[in-house]
Amino acid sequence: MKMLKRKYGNRSEWKRVLDRKYAQAFLDTKEFKGYITLLHTIKVVKPLSVRYEDKNICIVDDGYMWLQQFPLEKKHSVTTMFDNNGNIVQWYIDVCLGIGVDNDIPYLDDLYLDIILLPSGEVIQKDADELEEAFLNGIIDKSLYDSAW
Repeated sequence: MKMLKRKYGNRSEWKRVLDRKYAQAFLDTKEFKGYITLLHTIKVVKPLSVRYEDKNICIVDDGYMWLQQFPLEKKHSVTTMFDNNGNIVQWYIDVCLGIGVDNDIPYLDDLYLDIILLPSGEVIQKDADELEEAFLNGIIDKSLYDSAW
């Protein structure tokens, strides 16, 4: 089986970000056990916008922040994305195979399917076609496919 895409909390591989600040903490409370990361994009090569039907939403630009939760022993990660004025742009939920840590940096193994919640309350399901394609091409098996749903 091919490897799933691994996403690290610090996004160190992200060439778009020229200057960044990064912080992380481990929490072990009754409500949450895992890592919280904060990526502050001080300077980017160019802004990144995504299109959801008729909406074009900027998710990365100078001064934006991504606050990401990596709950251990769960199958999801939530990223709250803030613009440079501190307003929430979107909540992005990655459905994942699992959460782990490598060289003290938390990561998730992406299982394709994503759910986006906009501040308006609109919910968007994303990349179900990629999940289906991964299953049909043998990248993931039936149990992983089923667990994503």
